Amino acid sequence: MHRSLFALSLCLPLSLPAIAAETDDDATTLDTLTVSGRRANLVGAAISASEGVVGPDEIDERPRLRPGDLLEFVPGLVATQHSGSGKANQYFLRGFNLDHGTDFASFVDDMPANLRSHGHGQGYTDLNFLIPETVQELSYRKGPYHADVGDFSSAGSARFGLADRVPRGVAQLELGRYGHQRALLMDSASAAGGDLLYAVELQRYDGPWTDLDEDVRKRNLLLRYSADVGGGRAHLNVMAYRNRWNSPDQIPQRAVVSGLISRYGQIDPSDGGDSSRYSLSGGWHGPAWGGELEASAYAIAYRMSLWSNFTYFLDDPVNGDQFRQLDDRRLYGFDLAQQWQPGRSRWRIGAQGRYDDIDRVGLFRTRQRRTLSSVRDDRVDERSLGLYALHEFHFSPDLRSYLGLRHDRYRFEVDSDLTANSGVRSAGRSSVKASLAYRPGDAVDLYASYGTGFHSNDARGAVLRIDPVSGEPADRVDPLVGSRGAELGARLHLSDRLQSTVALWTLRLDSELLFVGDAGNTEASRPSRRDGIEAGLYWFGSERVSAELELAYTHARFRDRDPAGREVPGAVPWVIGAGVSVGGERDWQFSAHLRHFGATPLIEDGSVESRAATLLNLRLGRQWQRWSLHLDLFNALGSKGRDIEYYFASRLPGEPDAGVDDIHYHAFEPRSPRLTLRYRY
Repeated sequence: MHRSLFALSLCLPLSLPAIAAETDDDATTLDTLTVSGRRANLVGAAISASEGVVGPDEIDERPRLRPGDLLEFVPGLVATQHSGSGKANQYFLRGFNLDHGTDFASFVDDMPANLRSHGHGQGYTDLNFLIPETVQELSYRKGPYHADVGDFSSAGSARFGLADRVPRGVAQLELGRYGHQRALLMDSASAAGGDLLYAVELQRYDGPWTDLDEDVRKRNLLLRYSADVGGGRAHLNVMAYRNRWNSPDQIPQRAVVSGLISRYGQIDPSDGGDSSRYSLSGGWHGPAWGGELEASAYAIAYRMSLWSNFTYFLDDPVNGDQFRQLDDRRLYGFDLAQQWQPGRSRWRIGAQGRYDDIDRVGLFRTRQRRTLSSVRDDRVDERSLGLYALHEFHFSPDLRSYLGLRHDRYRFEVDSDLTANSGVRSAGRSSVKASLAYRPGDAVDLYASYGTGFHSNDARGAVLRIDPVSGEPADRVDPLVGSRGAELGARLHLSDRLQSTVALWTLRLDSELLFVGDAGNTEASRPSRRDGIEAGLYWFGSERVSAELELAYTHARFRDRDPAGREVPGAVPWVIGAGVSVGGERDWQFSAHLRHFGATPLIEDGSVESRAATLLNLRLGRQWQRWSLHLDLFNALGSKGRDIEYYFASRLPGEPDAGVDDIHYHAFEPRSPRLTLRYRY
């Protein structure tokens, strides 16, 4: 399939270091690299085996059930869902159940997607505001080895770069099983000496659930203006997103076995949510002060209400256990970086600031979405400033080093409805990053990387004194939770048709307490260690044929001794991804993508495990000069696997007051075809 080339600016932090090219015996200069997604030859450019770039054609050719599936281009990452389509995905990577993003940082251009001190969970990452067709590239970097990324990046980070313009306008209509309807209109034009891109997305979806319609009503808008200004390039984005939905949450296994509900049934069909996100962002990069300057800023208005009921009638036999989580905030930030390239060196210094003005973040007891009482109702101000410096040095064309230092400072201020849980707290943390890369031949890079990192904790947990549920004294959480990781890796670019990567890595997290948004209080956690190996093989038989195979294995254990056991619940040991794509422009096209994840411990002693699961998605299509028609088939094998499984106690009507310990799961959606008609004008 034809893959259009796109230029990748290799100036950290936006992407990857540039290739070093020898000009004479005593000097090395740094050049710009032009890449085409996974075809890029990053030998001599990257600082680890665990980073890469995905291009727009690769993104477009893979079937995707939800926008969050875009992150599955990160090798070894699994994106699932345990609730309705409007809620953030659940992510798994390197032995982490990332909940909704606690240890994986995501960005759209320079805007952070992770929301801290969020009503549902720390680092909540909802990508439903992203229109996939507007993504020009996805760059990813696993591990805490890069100084330009701070909070939430222990397991890695990903950045979605948006397109300035599209070759042709697109009018697209999708229709599918279970009431799926999606319309997209996207185009760009020259305006006022620059480029104006617009995209509008509308989506409806009912889902396969027997006891409720998801009733998804999603609306998305993107306006992007970009132009050459002052010898550089500037852009301005306006984004608007609104969604509402009903939630098919995870269900108890015993209810399905007994015939009370089907595997697509629900215990509390009144669960659901609504969310909105409006943003204004802009940036400029270009020559300044003898080097390159990158500057960006953003302002975001965000609101979410989420109703959930995981334990049914365990805590309240009369009204049930449904609760509402509320988040209403304004978010402001900036990112400044200056880079110089004298001789063999690359220097970069940067500053990143962020202010979360959370007008209201709360937890309420509800019944069928009607509020019964308040558990917590807080106002939060959270501010941070991160400063970093990094130096890349080329000892020779074959040996280069990377050294980065970073310091982050946070201030948490909480005004709670319970006076004892109000307060102010500050914290800071320094991080060091280092890598060596050696190129023994034109086709091979060898890497050794080390880094320390962290994730911030919820501001409410940082100043907590009283458990709002029990009224008992409660332990505060560590505001900033440290991590440290190391990696040995190799990258082979055997030819323009065949390349591979392999990485052997380890990552440790400090002992900590976690703030649990679902309960409004803290929960003890333990120090952990994760070790793993990852390998990827990518084959490009021609412009029409390509294939990939990615394997990831993780061994995750708690580091302390405890009678409960040492298994880390939710740490997926095996992840396998495989794909093939055949076709070209004005021709038939076919692609298939398979994802497998292994059985996973659900409790610390490993006596209860989730099931291994395999999912296959297919695409068959035909493209003409302006028209294209393709059919996506999700869950083509009709697998009865499960997106996610948990093990905890819940209570159904008529069961003992103490409830029943059981597996609770969210089923794969059944085999589902979707037909897409696209017109390019």
